[in-house]
Amino acid sequence: MTDRMDKLRARLSEARDALETEIDARRDAIRYRFEGARVVFEDDLRRTHRAARENLTDFLKRTRLLVVLTAPLIYALIVPLVLLDLCVSLYAAVCFPVYGIAPVRRRDHMAVDRHHLAYLNALQKLNCVYCGYGNGVLSLAREVASRTEAYWCPIKHARRTADPHDRMAAFADYGDAAGFFGETERQRERLGK
Repeated sequence: MTDRMDKLRARLSEARDALETEIDARRDAIRYRFEGARVVFEDDLRRTHRAARENLTDFLKRTRLLVVLTAPLIYALIVPLVLLDLCVSLYAAVCFPVYGIAPVRRRDHMAVDRHHLAYLNALQKLNCVYCGYGNGVLSLAREVASRTEAYWCPIKHARRTADPHDRMAAFADYGDAAGFFGETERQRERLGK
């Protein structure tokens, strides 16, 4: 790993931290706080949220017919998502201890909380639960896959990919055989932490 790449990774990490700081500032402006894992809005804001909720009938009246007709395709994905969740969770639970890879914390990837927002109607809440779960499963699967890749094949790809996972930057360069053999052990040591 070059010094320049280390500096770029550090800048990327700083940018992510700055983004989280900005999100925290917006949270304060919107006036909610956490009490444990529970989100709490100020009373006046909660009343405003309830008043803003669109009833289900009006919501459905303004929804385009093609959107309604494609809904079964969206909801049908719950089957492969649940299967992926089960398979990835089972794989990680069985294989990661054997490989010495630290377990993936499910709560770091699953955020199903938008259904508590008082300004959403029942269908919107259902959609939010579905999307939160679906994206959580995909995030969990990506984390499990990235740890697996770091363990077995820590080599950068020859071509760019749209959104490489965070571990990729520390992988050995494509075509660097010596780097691969040295990097494999370093990656495995990092995964046990």
